[in-house]
Amino acid sequence: MDCKNCGYHLDPTEKYCHKCGARVIHNRLTTKGLMSQLGEEFLNYDNKLLKTFKDLVKKPEVVIDGFIKGVRKRYVNPIGYFTLAVSFAGLFNFVLNKFFPDLMKEVFSAVNTDETQLAASMEFSEVIVEYQSLLFFASIPILALISRIVFYKNKQYNYTEHLVLNIYTYSEASILTTILSFATVWSGTIYPIVAYVVMPLQIVYYSYVLKRLFNLSFGQLLIKILLFLLVLIPLYIFFVIIAGIIMILNGDFNEIIEAERAKRGISYVISSARNWTS
Repeated sequence: MDCKNCGYHLDPTEKYCHKCGARVIHNRLTTKGLMSQLGEEFLNYDNKLLKTFKDLVKKPEVVIDGFIKGVRKRYVNPIGYFTLAVSFAGLFNFVLNKFFPDLMKEVFSAVNTDETQLAASMEFSEVIVEYQSLLFFASIPILALISRIVFYKNKQYNYTEHLVLNIYTYSEASILTTILSFATVWSGTIYPIVAYVVMPLQIVYYSYVLKRLFNLSFGQLLIKILLFLLVLIPLYIFFVIIAGIIMILNGDFNEIIEAERAKRGISYVISSARNWTS
């Protein structure tokens, strides 16, 4: 008898293939058997997912360095975990836009008193949300390149291994902050605060991972983070400028300005009418 998955010759009494590890199926497929198999695979993935999430909080160096050195079965692979993080963030944005459409306006109103600036901030936020998945995927190679440069004297991870480091870290930071966002989105008072601390929290988690992974002292960590930000901030400004240019080319800013002018014109007419009738 041969394994149906890899073709390796097996003894008829074997329950698992010695080469690929697949279970040997002797009976025909039944509804009960199918549901049992699906349940086992779901629970196995569920346990692996929870373990990955928990250990990336408690001992991220074990997950990341372990995967780089060949531990591939214990945790969810970085690509799968990244896909989950992107999907989870996308779900939150859907909930936010569907059930709390005015909440982001409250967030930006806290720092933008001018209506034109507020409208521009809202428009920019919508662009970010619309292309969120693309931005996630594009940011990982950039972060990996920066970490490769900043930590070139530390553990000699190659660029691909830095990709793994950043995928796991970025994904976990995203999941943690998305959970926090889900927990506070119901509050128009708390969520605006959370929205502004999401980025600092992600930086704190990123710093925590780097400290554990590269065994850095506080002083070494501070220097590395400053170097990291020194490279990252100009890149961030560059991409913000590019996004602004795209919005200008698409006419989004012109629409905002025209809408604001129309609004002010209406306000002026109403004010004049009130003064005339008083």
